[in-house]
Amino acid sequence: MLATALVGGAGWTYLQQEAWSRGTFVQAAAVLLLAQVFVVYGIWSQFVYPFWFSPLRHLPTAPNSHWLFGHGKKILAEKPAAPFREWALSMPNNGIIRYYWFFHHERLLITSPKALAEVLVTNNYAFQKPENVRTFLGRILGYGVLVAEGDEHKRQRRNLMPAFAFRHIKDLYPVFWDKSREVVQAMTAECGERGEAEFEAGEWASRVTLDIIGVAGLGRDFHAIQDDNSDIVQTYKFLFKPKPPAKIMVFLGTLVPTWMLYRLPLKRNKVIDEAAQTIKSVCRDLIRAKKEKMMANKERTDVDILSVAIESGQFTDENLVDQLMTFLAAGHETTSTALTWAIYALCRSPEMQTRLRNEIREKLPSTDDAGAKITSLDIDHMPYLNAVCNEVLRFFSPVPLTIREATHDTTIQGIPVRKGTRLTVSPFAVNVDPKLWGSDASEFNPDRWLSTDGLSDESNKRAASGGAESNYAFLSFLHGPRSCIGMSFAKGEFACLLAAWIGRFEFELVNKEEMDLDKIDMRGGVTVKPANGLYVKTRVVPGY
Repeated sequence: MLATALVGGAGWTYLQQEAWSRGTFVQAAAVLLLAQVFVVYGIWSQFVYPFWFSPLRHLPTAPNSHWLFGHGKKILAEKPAAPFREWALSMPNNGIIRYYWFFHHERLLITSPKALAEVLVTNNYAFQKPENVRTFLGRILGYGVLVAEGDEHKRQRRNLMPAFAFRHIKDLYPVFWDKSREVVQAMTAECGERGEAEFEAGEWASRVTLDIIGVAGLGRDFHAIQDDNSDIVQTYKFLFKPKPPAKIMVFLGTLVPTWMLYRLPLKRNKVIDEAAQTIKSVCRDLIRAKKEKMMANKERTDVDILSVAIESGQFTDENLVDQLMTFLAAGHETTSTALTWAIYALCRSPEMQTRLRNEIREKLPSTDDAGAKITSLDIDHMPYLNAVCNEVLRFFSPVPLTIREATHDTTIQGIPVRKGTRLTVSPFAVNVDPKLWGSDASEFNPDRWLSTDGLSDESNKRAASGGAESNYAFLSFLHGPRSCIGMSFAKGEFACLLAAWIGRFEFELVNKEEMDLDKIDMRGGVTVKPANGLYVKTRVVPGY
């Protein structure tokens, strides 16, 4: 290689017809040597190391890798996380599957309870979100507890946990129900005298969940149900509806450093930065108003997230902005996605929809009753409602995957994992694995969450887990120190909203072709929804 560079350097100076000089020769030789190093390294890292020298080469490896783009092209071309589900369900493995990102960069798909336990719990802080993922999420969600890592994450989570204690969450059920009533009343008004209309379910779901996180989480009513033209509603509508160039940005992220990628003079970068500034402005207003209220009262009078965070004294105002961005975005988008898929599933199974409506009308007050309040116990005592909610979260996990990166050389199930190796944990794959859920894992079946006899401890235990043998079979909220801090909040909110919607309305898909899940075009981002929305015929059911 060195000899080639020396000869090439001499040839270059001759061809340029320059006077022979040591400086010219050394410069030309150095450039050629550097170019050769890059070429040799590229050949080694892409065509030699992964196949002949990698300690991971003996792992089951996903088939049909492109000679240059690995499986990256397939992953971006198909529905979000679909290849991971395909590989997890079709490939024999002991908990780890190897696949290739662009240019044959090795990555690992984690599939078994034992391997998941190591990554998510026992060795959790050895596997962190990669820097480019943190930057991507941070632009939209802020650099709060969802993005923080290591000791900083521990500190933030510890100081936010009091706001998510169940003794506080149960007091929010009346808020969940009041907002559920409000959106039902608004939708009923849209149905007019005929009692029928066509709605895009995801839009109404997003508006009501934004209002709920505003009131119950931050102490501010955004009035999104009544006004979908407000800045905050329109901003999130844009952010959570990625355009095709987003995939191009993912590919460019393999070639260009993240800090450079988001500074490119692209229209998408500009509008995302503007959207982030809009949200930050709203968050600063919330913080200022909350602090003024707390100073006037001389003590905290609310139990929302913001009040608890301020009282802890552990967050600067900019830290608080990041936390609010996290809970505003993640706190409403995930639940609205779950509600959208719940309506879809119940449209596909009218008998389930009727069965659920009967339970709701038997056990909950009408949404016309303005004075009626419900409690967490009311929801807890509705087995079929909870079964449907759990099955939606299992089968249509709102967040299809999460990425981790080894922070140092370590192992998973005794297999060496080098620093920098990226791992994929995919609820979209694990939640429907027959090895964990049984032969009917690919079927939407709420009855798996119901006790068969209502008496034996074993029957109740299986119902509580959906019949899965391991807690790690259900990954919609993850597990361990990085599990969803707002799980109880989200599940209570989801149940109240679904009860109100199904109790009042009968839903039917506008496009009958969407009865076949495989034919729906899905979009990916932070969550996964139908790409073109979910349009439903909505009819007010009399008598409630």
